Amino acid sequence: MRTHGLVLALACLAALLAPGAASAQATRTWISGVGDDVNPCSRTAPCKTFAGAISKTAAGGEIDTLDPGGFGAVTVTKAITLADEGTGEGGILVAGTNGITVNCVSDPNCTVVVRGLQIDGGPVGSNSLSGIKFIAGKTLIVQNCAIRNFTGGSPNGYGIWFAPSGGTASVTLLVQNTTLQSNGVGASGTGGAIFIQPSGGTVTVNASISNSVMDANNTGVRADSTLLTGGAINVSVSYSNVTNNTNGAVAAIAQNTGGQPVGIVVDHSAITGNGLGVNANGQMATLRIGYSEMSHNATGYKQVNGSTLTSFGNNLISDNPLNTGTLGSIAPS
Repeated sequence: MRTHGLVLALACLAALLAPGAASAQATRTWISGVGDDVNPCSRTAPCKTFAGAISKTAAGGEIDTLDPGGFGAVTVTKAITLADEGTGEGGILVAGTNGITVNCVSDPNCTVVVRGLQIDGGPVGSNSLSGIKFIAGKTLIVQNCAIRNFTGGSPNGYGIWFAPSGGTASVTLLVQNTTLQSNGVGASGTGGAIFIQPSGGTVTVNASISNSVMDANNTGVRADSTLLTGGAINVSVSYSNVTNNTNGAVAAIAQNTGGQPVGIVVDHSAITGNGLGVNANGQMATLRIGYSEMSHNATGYKQVNGSTLTSFGNNLISDNPLNTGTLGSIAPS
């Protein structure tokens, strides 16, 4: 009887512990082109998709690819790293949707890292929305990625659409060593490589784009503060190429009168072969250029509606047939 009671007690204890063990989340999980989402996403039993692995990965953890594969669209609601560390092409190929959606509504301090991935909207006619759409969270870091072929109609069609909602004091976007190509629809003037437009309220966006290429999109880098009631947008574009974009390379857009400030500094970069090189529009819009080339754009620069557009006087500016407004000068400090 005593042995039977001990066995019964142990069985009850095991039953109580089992749900906790089953629902435990790992700090690092793995996905493979030959994996299965019913697996625990361990190194020896990987899952097949990011969506299948994310529920088994702890907040602040990392999902790594084991081999080349197409790993599917995913919505991220917690701090996470999605990474391919050189195992072959780690791809997200989608049609009619976003590649990655970041929406950390319940964790406004979350940091999401996307590293080494090929994010593709598919062939013409797929109408895929945006490569990465950021809605809520603290920081988005995009490193060593290629994002291409997102051609969904307005308001979509961006490689990266950074649209944080108001209520968070400040948010950060870092884009490093990344190529954004063939995003947006040139004929209709929608979409592009990187669009920074907080969706409203009060928020300050600090964005850094470095060592990156934005080529053959509808637009290159566009920062727009017109929906903000407070806060600001600050953008740095450095050591990057913004080339062959149909309707503009770099644009700072604010309300025509008043509104919230948006400032862009372009440094050690090339702005060539675009429909419009740099565009400052609105009373609180400021765009400055230093140590950069701006050439062979249909229109070199456009400065309108009380904006500020200045050169540090150390640029190569040539062979732009048209210009609008005034390109001021400011001495580098």
